Amino acid sequence: MKKKGFTPGFIAVIAMFTALAYVSVIIAKPIPNVAGFLSYEPKDAIIVIAGLLISPLASALISLLVSFIEMITISTTGPYGLIMNVLSTCAFAVPAAWIYHKNRTKKGAVIGLATGVICMVICMLLWNYIITPLYMKVDRSVVAGMMLSVFLPFNLIKGGINAGITLLLYKPIVSALRSAKLVEASPAGSEKGKFSVGFFVFSLAVLATFVLAFLALVGVL
Repeated sequence: MKKKGFTPGFIAVIAMFTALAYVSVIIAKPIPNVAGFLSYEPKDAIIVIAGLLISPLASALISLLVSFIEMITISTTGPYGLIMNVLSTCAFAVPAAWIYHKNRTKKGAVIGLATGVICMVICMLLWNYIITPLYMKVDRSVVAGMMLSVFLPFNLIKGGINAGITLLLYKPIVSALRSAKLVEASPAGSEKGKFSVGFFVFSLAVLATFVLAFLALVGVL
């Protein structure tokens, strides 16, 4: 789907993905936090799917909308949470969507998502070092000691889970939207929707690996 300005159709799809992302945040509330304040939310998978389908700008816009709605409704972290949510999601979704739009194939999707995970990990290490001491009201040395033991594994696992979800759900979601004529048909020359057992197994393995890693991180395993 190519965005041609803020058309009614574009706004409707953005609103739909924003609502889905927000609902996913609410559903994920019971998931245990890491270190008492780092929470996993599947919204990044929904937001990056929007970016893969529409554009990197769509991911950035939805990220801002969802984070703002979170801040004024269910979040307890205020502006700090808003800033960190937008930075984290955009660092993951925007590079992934940009790379995929340059190479609309399964390989392009995998490379884009892997790049997004790496960008998010690096971005969040930097911004947690800057912002977390202000939010937690602790010395920066305390946060520095958490970089490799907490923030690195959490963001890597979080990104891996969302990448796995995206690989599994992108085609079914996009096919359903196109069948309902909510988005345009596949651009000429883009990847066809043929089901691949091998790719499905690969996607499932990625998701399962990082889910198990998350369970180990929160002490369930």
